[in-house]
Amino acid sequence: MVRTIIFSLALILAAAVLGYQVKQVGGGRESIAVKGLAEKPIKADRAEWGVTLQVQGATLAEALGRLRKEKPALDEFLAKAGFEKTALSDSNESTDPNFEEVEGRNGNLRQVQAGYLARQSITINTTDLPRIIEAARRIVQFEADGHPVKFGQPQYLVSNLEEVKMSLIGAAMQNSRVRAAEFAKNGDVKVGPMRSASQGAFYILPAAANSDVSDWGGTYDKSTVDKIARVVVTVDYSIER
Repeated sequence: MVRTIIFSLALILAAAVLGYQVKQVGGGRESIAVKGLAEKPIKADRAEWGVTLQVQGATLAEALGRLRKEKPALDEFLAKAGFEKTALSDSNESTDPNFEEVEGRNGNLRQVQAGYLARQSITINTTDLPRIIEAARRIVQFEADGHPVKFGQPQYLVSNLEEVKMSLIGAAMQNSRVRAAEFAKNGDVKVGPMRSASQGAFYILPAAANSDVSDWGGTYDKSTVDKIARVVVTVDYSIER
């Protein structure tokens, strides 16, 4: 169920207290600008995770040889973790000169080539979130066993973001009208037709995130499965005295 929170834009002279803005428009008419916010809990429904093999060798051939020797072990690890081949995407092999800093006779540091680096990445895309969470936990031991892997945390993604956003915009618009009416009642005026509306920030936040976030920009949390979707709108209503 959509949980809707409405908060308002500030008065030019008393923004934090009154939470709305009244302004003069053409012909002596006035309008009220109200900022609304709507949110609801959502869950990630897919995940993406990257793992990279990186080895060093004295020559290009040696570096590539070590890389190709390590690759089967990583393939086996991912297969035992339960990932189908269709969920895996291999990058091309790549090589680069490896440079190390050494101290010269005068104490200055300089870059000196020390062999070559060879690397290859595998990207895992899956809707099986428990499986990828478990694999991300187990790869720490895989690395400790001597395999030259680099990895971060999986990214947890939401597929239907546009649908979520549209449902929240509708809710925020409805409640901005309620808040505008409350302000107008306290000011002994009536709310007229909507004059303009704009969408502000769209947030995908961790479920435990602080509710006090900036109106500007937006963010897309990819570190958690349980999230909160939040959208901000600003609506201008005419007011009648």
